[in-house]
Amino acid sequence: MRFVREKESRRFIISAALFGALLFAVLTVQAFLQSQEIRSLLLERERSWASSLLKEGVERTTVARALAGEEVTEEGERLMEQIGHSEETLFWLMPGLREEAAIILRRSAIAGICLAALALGGCCLFLWKREKIYQRALLGIEAFTKGDFGKRLPRGESGTLYQMFAATEQLALALKVKGESERKGRKFLEETISDISHQLKTPLAALHLYAEIIEGEPDNVEAVKEFSQKSLRSLERIEHLIQMLLKMARLDTGNIVFEKTSCKVKELLVDAVGELKIRARLEKKEILFQGDPMESVQCDPEWTKEAVANLLKNALDHMDGGGKVEISWYRSPAMFRIAVKDNGEGIAPEDIHHIFKRFYRSKMAKKREGIGLGLPLAKAIVEGQGGSLSVKSEPGAGTEFTLSFLTQS
Repeated sequence: MRFVREKESRRFIISAALFGALLFAVLTVQAFLQSQEIRSLLLERERSWASSLLKEGVERTTVARALAGEEVTEEGERLMEQIGHSEETLFWLMPGLREEAAIILRRSAIAGICLAALALGGCCLFLWKREKIYQRALLGIEAFTKGDFGKRLPRGESGTLYQMFAATEQLALALKVKGESERKGRKFLEETISDISHQLKTPLAALHLYAEIIEGEPDNVEAVKEFSQKSLRSLERIEHLIQMLLKMARLDTGNIVFEKTSCKVKELLVDAVGELKIRARLEKKEILFQGDPMESVQCDPEWTKEAVANLLKNALDHMDGGGKVEISWYRSPAMFRIAVKDNGEGIAPEDIHHIFKRFYRSKMAKKREGIGLGLPLAKAIVEGQGGSLSVKSEPGAGTEFTLSFLTQS
């Protein structure tokens, strides 16, 4: 019986039990008092009968036998009917019974009224307290419907009513989370649209300018060739920007399911470098690997290669010719780490806490290519797999990014 778990219900049941016990006691006392009154009435009637019979000259032994006798004869019944003492006779017409009956009825009425008042008072108290609980719950639910989730429904009990309140609070919490998620989704969409429009302005303006130049000098082969190449580069930049934004959007909305497998680290990193090796050679920069070639790591290979490639590209963007990037890996008791370290220009102390923000470009990076999405994307990829991405840097001495993955127990 779940309702017994509620404090108010328990009190009501205990009160009802006590009331039942009190009612039983009152009825018992009433019955005892009534039996006493009836005994007194019978004794009084027997004394009057004995006195009348003795006064009429009936012998004492005959009177005694008459009072002790229990047999009812037809002659006796006829005599009683003749003198008006039958079952149809109203009790208040019988001598000596009217006063006693009035006393019994008055006493019973008083006891009944008191008990009824007590029962009614107990029920009213229970319903009043229950109404207060309902009013508190109603105020909380009304607040929920208005978006105010700071209210709390009555709690502290384990009965069905309080379980219903707890379920209502859980529903309100779910609605709150859903509402916040929808607001974040709308805000994210607004920010993404704003970011895309802002980032596309420059290459689209350049494309428009290049198209006007080509259209204005169709016979100038060198100009057409030069600005066609510039147009292609702008288109590549737009394509790269859109691809990066789409990846960030998929990660933010939770549409990416990382599929972890055991990967050879050396092979993974060599694939991640890919065509960047050609760029490094053309820019006279060097990419080195350092670590056990037989070591393995649990990760999503494709997305992890994307993260490492973004870190490597960031390193190449911030180094001059002759610079070096060292990609190393090692295992600790709890983590497996991959480090991407360069000897480039480093990161200023005032910028290092902002480099993982989208589209953030430091003052030192204004002259470099980039859109400010590579590092945030790398961080989102690593953290999406349960890992972490950290950075340490010294201006003029280089930067080191470390990808940390939990080792399998």
